[in-house]
Amino acid sequence: MTSLPVVNQPPHRCGALLDQLARRLRLRSESVLTPLGLRPRHLIALTVLRDQRGSSQQDLAKILAIDGTNVVGLLNELEAENLVERRRSPVDRRRHIVELTDVGAKLLARAEFALAAVEDEVFSGLDEDQRETLYTLLQQVTNTTNVEACTEAVTRPTC
Repeated sequence: MTSLPVVNQPPHRCGALLDQLARRLRLRSESVLTPLGLRPRHLIALTVLRDQRGSSQQDLAKILAIDGTNVVGLLNELEAENLVERRRSPVDRRRHIVELTDVGAKLLARAEFALAAVEDEVFSGLDEDQRETLYTLLQQVTNTTNVEACTEAVTRPTC
């Protein structure tokens, strides 16, 4: 059986390499987060709360793109470890405002330090300029990818 020629295609495809790299980063990241008692979803929530200087539970659910019920579970886990604090909004008593505690801020800083070491390890084959170029390219692709099309990839592969 003869194979059909691929016309007008770039000589190299990046998807499999990006998947392999993402898997390596994820495994190494989880290995440094676990001793800190954190999971990736904890890290993301803590980072958002730090960067936003707090958030309502509803806004946090939107930012994290997860169901409100799952946000409550996530916040229960973080609150049990004294990493976040929920309180009623003084403006609207029906809403809860979530803020990072000092304990949460310190743990987040430790986690980010550990993750920086992971990135240094995983990207050790690149010099500083190459890493900056990679970051710029990834940011460019991320900012221009049609997210809606990616969610429909199951029925119509577009990403």
